[in-house]
Amino acid sequence: MNYSGIIIEESLKNLEVLAEVAVLKTEIETVTPEHHTPWLSQWTLHTVEISEEKVDLATKILSQTLISQPSAWYADFKNENTHFIIFPGKIFKINKNSQQEYDAAKRYGISLGIPEHQVDFHPEEKKWER
Repeated sequence: MNYSGIIIEESLKNLEVLAEVAVLKTEIETVTPEHHTPWLSQWTLHTVEISEEKVDLATKILSQTLISQPSAWYADFKNENTHFIIFPGKIFKINKNSQQEYDAAKRYGISLGIPEHQVDFHPEEKKWER
C-alpha cells in the first residue's frame, strides 16, 4: 500500500530524496507569519507518493536530509494504517489508531522548537493547514 504526503523543498539540505518518490504535484506558497520561517519568502510543496518498497529508504534519507537550523523541520507520509513522521535524526512509525504514539511524536516535535499548531498529526487534532 503506497504512502502519500508532502515534502517542503526548503526543508531539505539536498534534493536526493525526491529521486526516491513520485512527485505528483508541486505548488509554491508564500510564507506568512504563521509559518514561523521569516528567513524564507516561499515554501515549495511537493505532493508525493512513496511505494511500500521505498518508504524505509525515503524516510531514512529524509531523516538525514531535513534541516534542523535555524529551526527544525519534519515531513510525514501515511497510508490507511501507518503514519511515518520524520524529523532530523528521528523517525516515528505510527499505528494510526494509537493516540499514545501520536502524542510521543508531537512532544518530540515541540521539543525541537516546532510550533505546537504545526504538530497536529492525529486526524482529530487537525487545525494547521500548510
